[in-house]
Amino acid sequence: MTDLAMTERSARQFNYWRRYLTGVAYRMLGSVTEAEDVVQDAYLRWHGSDCSSVTDVRAYLTTIISRLCLDRLKAVHRQREIYVGPWLPEPLVESLEAPVGAEALANDVTFALMLALERLSPLERAAFLLHDVFGIDFGQIALSLDRNEASCRQLASRARKKVQAACPRYPVTPHQHNQLTERFFSAARSGDVTELKALLSEHATLHTDGGGKRIAARRVIFGADKICRFFRGLARKPSSSGPHWVKPVSVNGLPGWLTIERDGLPQVTTVEIAGDRIEGLYVVRNPDKLHHLVDQLPEQFMEDGISVETSFNE
Repeated sequence: MTDLAMTERSARQFNYWRRYLTGVAYRMLGSVTEAEDVVQDAYLRWHGSDCSSVTDVRAYLTTIISRLCLDRLKAVHRQREIYVGPWLPEPLVESLEAPVGAEALANDVTFALMLALERLSPLERAAFLLHDVFGIDFGQIALSLDRNEASCRQLASRARKKVQAACPRYPVTPHQHNQLTERFFSAARSGDVTELKALLSEHATLHTDGGGKRIAARRVIFGADKICRFFRGLARKPSSSGPHWVKPVSVNGLPGWLTIERDGLPQVTTVEIAGDRIEGLYVVRNPDKLHHLVDQLPEQFMEDGISVETSFNE
């Protein structure tokens, strides 16, 4: 096989697994931008290796990605220690028609899960994700993390218990989720406290991530009463006449909105449901975390009228 043919074959093999590798990196780092950078670094390492001798491409590339992510997590944790206000991951925003199967990038990466992963050590996070989410056997994980199998099993077990405690499962139909999400959006914009109280769980939480660059709550807001007061206060402000542009989207696998707010900047909002109530509210306003969404925003949303899409069921 010629060098050119070898290079083309190597590129095809890597691109076949690119989306999977991006999913691994995103779950490890919580950043779309960082994940894409890591995948590009992995490609350079793959391209510079003896690819012809690799028998299990997926396992080999997973090892590369895991080690690159572990290296970056050290710096990431230092950055988050000085982060201004609540931290949320960069949102994965897809159209409502995007695939929802196992290959979907946003499959099972809700904000609640991503925040639970943040509470794990880097090694716990890696062992849990590689085994429980991506189905890698502990023998391969041991090679990826440079630990023995027993240690990796213990890491995954500890992580699993922490994640399960932080993210209990409450099955909700897509229709019910969409319906509650739309009702919340309307009530939050109008400051309808009665409706908000009917929608929110007593122990609901509100996370607003402005990163110190846009107005947002500096702490997580706990409890339905405090959340209602927060949105009632927003509704009373002169600038609260609603966003310029609204589009229903899938945010990390759940219904949400991509909006252009009155300050001319994008915002992403999503909710999580527990039973028949909203348990978690997540609002990403930090512009640094929304750059990757530029292709999904209207070019001239202020010219010739405002494009508004308001129904998840259209």
